[in-house]
Amino acid sequence: MKRPSYNTGCYYHLYNRGRSRLSICHNHNDFMDIVARMKENGRKYLITIIAYVLLPNHYHILVRQDGLPRASLLPQRIFNVYSKTYNKKYAHSGTIFEGPAKGKLVHSQSYLLHLCRYIHANPVLHGISRTIDDWPYSNYHEWVQTRDGKLIDRAFVCEHFPTSAHYREFVFDFLCERKHPDGLDYLDEW
Repeated sequence: MKRPSYNTGCYYHLYNRGRSRLSICHNHNDFMDIVARMKENGRKYLITIIAYVLLPNHYHILVRQDGLPRASLLPQRIFNVYSKTYNKKYAHSGTIFEGPAKGKLVHSQSYLLHLCRYIHANPVLHGISRTIDDWPYSNYHEWVQTRDGKLIDRAFVCEHFPTSAHYREFVFDFLCERKHPDGLDYLDEW
């Protein structure tokens, strides 16, 4: 897959999964380790987290690049260190991912908004959670204001969804239809 060029002000969908679809997170502490690294590295590299979900064997992160460091640095910095911690903790050797993180430039407003709900709906789409509200390892709860958190761009959310109810309905509609807009078929593989 061709790597996108990374430009300030642009949005990117970053994602990857465990090698052979094996788990990359085994417990609450593993998930929270990644969340802490997202906060730290997002701030450090001027990358705003818009939406994210961490699942046992893969992740999706939607970001906006706000400075000169490439958005692709975020998963590199988070998961290179996390992989070393994981290997030591679980007496594992070698890579835990299929390869380098994938990155897609978000080319339209409809794609951007659809990615938000797709990312947050992932636990339900993969049968990991009965409802989105039951899955704690995403920033969906910050979007709908049921949890206070730092990994959210509140201005972005308010600009596109005037109330939490509007966003809940937007996500629910997708879960009922399970249809991607044209050109986003690659999401079916994840």
